[in-house]
Amino acid sequence: MPERPEVPAAMIHRLDGIFAALPETYREGAWVGERWRVGQATVAHVFGGEDQQFRIVFRAPDSEVMTFEHLGVPYFKAGWGSNVVGVVIDADTDWDDIDADTDWDDLAEMLTDSYCIQAPVHLVSLLGDLAAPS
Repeated sequence: MPERPEVPAAMIHRLDGIFAALPETYREGAWVGERWRVGQATVAHVFGGEDQQFRIVFRAPDSEVMTFEHLGVPYFKAGWGSNVVGVVIDADTDWDDIDADTDWDDLAEMLTDSYCIQAPVHLVSLLGDLAAPS
């Protein structure tokens, strides 16, 4: 069985920047890769797969799960949890040279949606205009 690649530090740093805007989130090591949590709920998990591709999985509003399932690469619905979806992240990207382009803006929005699903209501209310409608 092939080894899973380590998640590049620059990728984790970029994701840390997204989660810094979400109250009381914290990063910790997961069984593989890294995950960001609020309380005991996982908001997102990034890891390298045995196929050497990186993925980030998170929660999506029920109304969007089927979209992830049918969009195709790089989007997917995970095989566990009714609302767990994900994105394959390009390992060849130079993470230090990426500006805040549309792809990162879209990912930040998806991760904010996941936070709004997983976080307690009193924390979601602190987001103001960033909070996604549920």
